[in-house]
Amino acid sequence: MSRAAPLALVTGGMRRLGAVIAGYLSRQGYALALSGHSDTTPDGELAGILKEQNAEWRCFPADLSQPENAGVLISAVADHFGRAPDLLVNNAAKFGQDDWAAMDGATLEDHFQLNLFAPLLLSKALVNAAGEDKRPSIVHILDQRIVNPHGDQLSYTLSKQALAASVRSMASAFQGRARVNGVAPGLVIETEDYRAGQRSRLNAMMPLGRLPKPDSVAHAVHYLAQAEDVTGQIIFADSGAHLKSFERDFLYF
Repeated sequence: MSRAAPLALVTGGMRRLGAVIAGYLSRQGYALALSGHSDTTPDGELAGILKEQNAEWRCFPADLSQPENAGVLISAVADHFGRAPDLLVNNAAKFGQDDWAAMDGATLEDHFQLNLFAPLLLSKALVNAAGEDKRPSIVHILDQRIVNPHGDQLSYTLSKQALAASVRSMASAFQGRARVNGVAPGLVIETEDYRAGQRSRLNAMMPLGRLPKPDSVAHAVHYLAQAEDVTGQIIFADSGAHLKSFERDFLYF
């Protein structure tokens, strides 16, 4: 009897970095559960990879800003595939533009719910669903700014710093029930807000002389998924950006 492919749940897995991670995992032989707030169709490149790999996959729309939906999502994935995920990639995130003056209770609540509470509640639900016989891998997608923060996107930054702090705490709390790690990317995919020529300037600012590639993040996720003796660790996939202090977000350079 052939062994079932390992199963990964990637939140925010239909678009941008989440889609890159999902596509990379598919090429490594993973079956995929992909969640998005309302997305039901993967972006074009990911769709091509899933077809090329003849991948086993399904989309699970979920509003993770609502705490009760974390357990619902894990149950839906386990019911569909007949098993709990072997890997949870907490990639979905809210990225607002507030500074300290604009920050208020609502901005903090919105960011912490999706960027901190949802990953923690998903992790808890996964460990419960996996039972004592399995040791799932949990990988949080963080941000290189957790080391040298600046004042832009403050609620987002605070929520990612809290999620980074949770890596060691949850790895210790779960003990042998799960491995918990993080990957902290730099700027891997620009938005439409970036201007022509900006990438060249930013490349020159990185210690490695270039911005990191999205596949570097996906590779780090896959490494942590396979590294059975590694827990409580954070890998920076950022071309060394965390080694420097930037006064503002990369968008403003």
